[in-house]
Amino acid sequence: MKRVAERVAKYRVGGATAGFRSIYPLAIGLVIAWFLQQILAPVIGPFPAKMVLDIGIAIVLASSLNIVNGFGGQFSIGHAGFMMVGGYAAAWLTYYGSIQLWGSAEIHGDFLGAGDWLFLGACVLGGVLAAVAGLVVGLPSLRLRGDYLAIVTLGFGEIVRVLAQRSGDVLYPDDAKAEGLAGTVTNLGGSLGFGGLPTYTRIFYVYMFVAIVLIAAYRLKTSSKGRQLLAVRENEIAAEAMGVNTARVKVSSFVMAAFFAGIGGALFAHELGTTLNPRELGFQKSIDLVIMVVLGGMGSISGVVLAAIGLTIMPELFRSFSDYRMPIYALALIIVMIVRPQGLFGIKELWDLPWWRRYVIPAWRKIASGWLIPEHEAQLPSAVAREASSERAGGNLAKPTDDTDPSKPEDKS
Repeated sequence: MKRVAERVAKYRVGGATAGFRSIYPLAIGLVIAWFLQQILAPVIGPFPAKMVLDIGIAIVLASSLNIVNGFGGQFSIGHAGFMMVGGYAAAWLTYYGSIQLWGSAEIHGDFLGAGDWLFLGACVLGGVLAAVAGLVVGLPSLRLRGDYLAIVTLGFGEIVRVLAQRSGDVLYPDDAKAEGLAGTVTNLGGSLGFGGLPTYTRIFYVYMFVAIVLIAAYRLKTSSKGRQLLAVRENEIAAEAMGVNTARVKVSSFVMAAFFAGIGGALFAHELGTTLNPRELGFQKSIDLVIMVVLGGMGSISGVVLAAIGLTIMPELFRSFSDYRMPIYALALIIVMIVRPQGLFGIKELWDLPWWRRYVIPAWRKIASGWLIPEHEAQLPSAVAREASSERAGGNLAKPTDDTDPSKPEDKS
């Protein structure tokens, strides 16, 4: 009987097809982001569009925290600290960089104009600096877990908040021009916040980063590195006994989560368009993100996305009951935690549910076969199953016969 690897080998696709399959999820995400901004947002109005924007930022932040708390099994409650690092770094570059380039901190250019490219560079800068902060936090915390690690991350978030509050006042354009870009690093607004920021955050950019975060999280979870991370979550001692470098795995999860949290902070900073206040990125913000991860399911990408959507919309739905909004919100969370303590999906994904496997996946293979998924690859599971069953059936029907079988009586005639 052929091995499974030999049977599957003939169904493998070439390099061009594999490259296309790697790119098309991001392309679909960009199309959805363009649709939300250019078609949906003008139809639904300003306030619903603002809610769509908030949902996208919440998905980016909750999905990044899920890498540490969900995949790695760590317990970080200082995620707003990484968000603050990225937000202030991006705000510094867009504000003072605009002054150095164009003489003012106003919005420069329309969609994908010069100011937007500066903003995208600021998002990357915020993510990189937040990743460095994640490395700084992750290295001393290698021997910590549980409540002790939570206290360390909480302390980091409070340190960043205090440093932001003790920074210098924001400089006016003439003074900033005279100081140069390097001389304005410590002038971030202090306790009053970083004011005068341009509003560069658009729905397209938010959901572009949503697509990048979700694709990266999914591919991490299904990769060998992600399996190592999940093994550390289940049993760190057993994972280390099996040869997993637990120190490197935990630090890399902190770095990756902090990078995307920094990007989320940059999006948050330029969404407000007025002032980035350090009080808005304190302990309560971290707790909100932890609730999204726990409610969606520790380690479930789709569950965290649904929880981020629900917990962003829920306070607005109860706005008419302003006196009872927060008690109802808290009561709903308590009921969910009692009825479903593992979260919406637990550790599973939406596509792991039986009804999804029974109806959605076969329908998708049938629709996408031939143009998005190669036809022979869409039929791969059923083809392998048929081949294996036919081999088993052939083995049962074609049993070898031997006239000298000792179990048969001799023919003495």
